[in-house]
Amino acid sequence: MSKMTNTKPDSEKMSASEVYGKTLSELGEKHPEIVGLSADLAGSTKIGLFGSQFPDRFFNAGIAEQNMFGMAAGLASAGLVPFVSTFAVFASMRALEQLHSDICYPNLNVKIIATHAGLSFGQAGSTHHCTEDLAIMRSLANLAVMAPADGIETAHAVRAAYERKGPVYIRINRGFDHTVYDRPDYGFEFGKAQMMRDGSDLSIICCGSTVWRAVEAAKMLEESDGLKIRVLNMHTIKPIDKEAIKKAVKETGRIITAEDHNIFGGLGSAVAEVAAETGRPFAFKRLGVPDTYSIIGKHEDLMAHYGYDENGIMAAAKEMMGRKPYTY
Repeated sequence: MSKMTNTKPDSEKMSASEVYGKTLSELGEKHPEIVGLSADLAGSTKIGLFGSQFPDRFFNAGIAEQNMFGMAAGLASAGLVPFVSTFAVFASMRALEQLHSDICYPNLNVKIIATHAGLSFGQAGSTHHCTEDLAIMRSLANLAVMAPADGIETAHAVRAAYERKGPVYIRINRGFDHTVYDRPDYGFEFGKAQMMRDGSDLSIICCGSTVWRAVEAAKMLEESDGLKIRVLNMHTIKPIDKEAIKKAVKETGRIITAEDHNIFGGLGSAVAEVAAETGRPFAFKRLGVPDTYSIIGKHEDLMAHYGYDENGIMAAAKEMMGRKPYTY
């Protein structure tokens, strides 16, 4: 588990982006090889906190994400540890060729912190929604992919990214997330799912902004229907915790995935791939954005509209309980 310093008392009051900026600044004090890069979004992504503290180690590439990723590759080749920040939609698509060829192919030590992920910038419309990045990023060789659930977990993820050699992609939301963890020493471990609740009736595997909602849904289902729901926070999408998935398939027989992402290629697909390899029949349902470009609106309203808020998860779980375990 990564150690945390003075970030921890403020995490509940700060957005995930603010926690990222503060944590990176703390790391920068100890590790002079860390440098920061922005594509004219230092304020929005909060990497500006690092830039204010270390102006000689901060570079603004302007609105030129492809150039920024190329710069990061060069800095990493010289032995530095670049942290690159921009919106998720630009990191995963506009600069994809540079990420693929300049960073992942040579396995360079570049960390990409992508903010405004999923539908968290809902009012900005389709140009700023990002519901494809998990599918894209987990297909790139050498690239680790993470989606922390709240501020405290974001601090752990940033530290884990620094400690891991090679490229890392972390997706976080635009604004404030519900607090999932009430203390920093909850047992975070890179590549290992966190069991939020145990249960034998059904498993909900989730990440990012759906974790709090899955926990709330599980609580309400236990109160209303007496159901024992297992909730797994799959904060590391790649490498994914195969053992936790296989155990859930074996012990509950019913799996629901919930993600702030298109249902194709993301967490749901990753879980299905592992679950299918078990050779066991199981009931399965993916919750997320269907095969469409999202409508425009507030984040919480969009999650409700597409059925992966706490009420949507509850409804899916009740429907799933009508299906016998280990049957399709």
